[in-house]
Parts: sequence; C-alpha cells; structure tokens
Amino acid sequence: MINIALFGLGRIGVVHAQNIFLNNKCSLQYVFDIDQARAKKIAKKFNSIPIKNTRIAYTDKNVDVIFIATPASTHIKYIVEAVKFKKIIFCEKPLDLNINKINQCKKFIKKYNPKIQVGFNRRYDPGHYALKKSVLSGEIGILEKIIITSRDPAPPSIAYLKVAGGIFKDMMIHDFDLIRFYLGNDEVKEIFATATNLSDPRFKKINDYELAMCLIKSKKGVICMINNSRHCSYGYDQRIEVFGSKGMVISGNRRDNASEKFLGSKTAIKRPLLNFFIDRYEEAYKLQLDDLIDLVQKGKNPRASFEEGRKAIIIANTASKSLKSKKCEKINF
Repeated sequence: MINIALFGLGRIGVVHAQNIFLNNKCSLQYVFDIDQARAKKIAKKFNSIPIKNTRIAYTDKNVDVIFIATPASTHIKYIVEAVKFKKIIFCEKPLDLNINKINQCKKFIKKYNPKIQVGFNRRYDPGHYALKKSVLSGEIGILEKIIITSRDPAPPSIAYLKVAGGIFKDMMIHDFDLIRFYLGNDEVKEIFATATNLSDPRFKKINDYELAMCLIKSKKGVICMINNSRHCSYGYDQRIEVFGSKGMVISGNRRDNASEKFLGSKTAIKRPLLNFFIDRYEEAYKLQLDDLIDLVQKGKNPRASFEEGRKAIIIANTASKSLKSKKCEKINF
C-alpha cells in the first residue's frame, strides 16, 4: 500500500483525493489545507487525517508520497521540504510561477536525486497519447505540424485568476508541454505570441487575457500552433492534430456518448461536448495516478518530470516576452 499525504484541497485537490481514495493500491494518509474546516470535511469523506502542520506528514516514515496541489506560488517550498525528508513527490502544474525559484530548486535537489512527477495530465489522455504513438511509430511519416485548440467553457473565478500567473502559465502551459511531448528529441526553438480581450472586461483589469495564440517552431522546423480561449459557448473544446508527410492523426473532443441523430428536420445531431475539464480528463487523471504508483513501486520514470515542468515555464515566460516585444523570441533553456 502506498501512503500519500495530499496538500491542497481546492477543485483539483479534491479530484486527486477521490482518485487516491478509490485506488486499491493507495491510502490517503493525511490531507492539509489552509482552510482547516475544509480539510476536516474532505478528510471525513475520504477516510483520512486532517493536519494543521505539514511537518507531521514529512516526518511520518510511513508516508511514501507528498502530493502537492496547493496554489502554484507555494509549490517549490513544499518540494524542497519533501526532498529533505526523502519523499517521492507529485506536484501539480505549473511547477511554480517563478523561474528563479525553480532553477534554485533544481540546484538544491540535484544531490538528492529525488523522484518527482509533475501533473501534466493531458499526456495521459488516451486520445492525446495515441498521437504520440503515431509519431513514434512513423505512421504519419516526418512530423511537420502540430495544431492544438484548447477552449474552456467558462473562466475560473477572478480570485483564482489573480494568483494563477496569467493565461500562458495557467492554461496554455498544458499545450506548451504537449508540443514538447510530441516533438520528442526535437526541441522547441522560437515562439511568437499574441493575445487580446474582446468579451470579458474583467481580464483587462487584472492584466490577463481571455484569448491567446502562439506559433512555435522547433529546431528541425516543425511548425506548431496553439489556440486558447478562456470561454467557449458550446462546451470544453479540446482538439489536437499532428500532421506528417504520410498522414495526419487527430485527437478530438469528448461527449458523454458518441451517438448521432438523423431526423426529418435535422441530420447528424450529436451530443453536446463535455463541459468541464474534470469530466473531459477523468480517465487521464486516473492513468496519471497509475504512473505515480509505477514510480513508487517500480522506480519507473514518470511521463512528466521536474525538468519538463521547468521547461514549460520557460516557454510560458518567453511567450510573455514575445507578447510585449511583438516579435518572435528565442527559447533558451
């Protein structure tokens, strides 16, 4: 049995708590949140122990994994402490908002050689992963283009957005990671970013954007396009296309079922798109936990490592730089 201490019980933290609770290889030993009332409520629901001090989890020799789902600006602090106590670590994306903190952490943890998995859950989506396999097998020939569309049905709360780091670090960071996932040994080289606000005045007030697009070119010349929107009237729009010299593979949207209706007045009527990221990526979150279990039990390298998280933040920072300069900027890792 793998004993896990979960830090952070917000929207995504509760998803992780439920998956850990339902997995017969895991035990949710402790839960921690700055909202103690919430911690007690979640602990009761998932048969765990609420703690007021994270040191209780760090010093408990029976705890195998520190699972970090707290606000992004706190991630590095918890990683450093967990490393000191030789714990295996899962950290939600982004790794942190501050690249200097991340780089300092990288230097500090080097001597410990810790096992760290970063929560880029989309790598585990069966449809998205099928694209990776098509690229690796050579089925589509030479990879030439990657096109990602990611549109949320509605933005998070303004309170969340104020501390989330902006659209590139909070939302598009998933897509930056997927681009690198599909490129494999071919690294990203340069990026051009543009963004705007047209429908929701709240974003401008917090110096963020509701709409953004990026063009990325790899060292081998692969062209990648990312299209993000914080709102989408018809549901959670998540599509990826990889195009090669011999063909193309698409990972499309998800619905609650694949049925189509053909009636006298209308034809090809499909079910609406799933309307929440937790529903869309329900399977991916469970497979991500399975990967963590393999990391603990078999020492298997996770699909998304600390370095993957670090590089995703660097791309996000370079996108912000391009947005300001209105020029294509080189990505330096």
